[in-house]
Amino acid sequence: MLQKFFKYNNVSKKLKLRLKNTVIDKTLTYASETWTLTERDRKQLNIFERKVYRRILGPVCDNEKRKLEDINR
Repeated sequence: MLQKFFKYNNVSKKLKLRLKNTVIDKTLTYASETWTLTERDRKQLNIFERKVYRRILGPVCDNEKRKLEDINR
């Protein structure tokens, strides 16, 4: 459902990022305090997060990547 939404050009990137932060991140990390994450699990989570950002933002140059990392901190 969100995949189609993220493809729409008439929806702002700001709204898409807000949705990612509120819906996807909360769903992914539900009860994460009880998880035991391996290095492989962490890599998989990072890969998924990058895929979502690519879908929302499209190709990103290095300066924009740094800004995005600052937003996530």
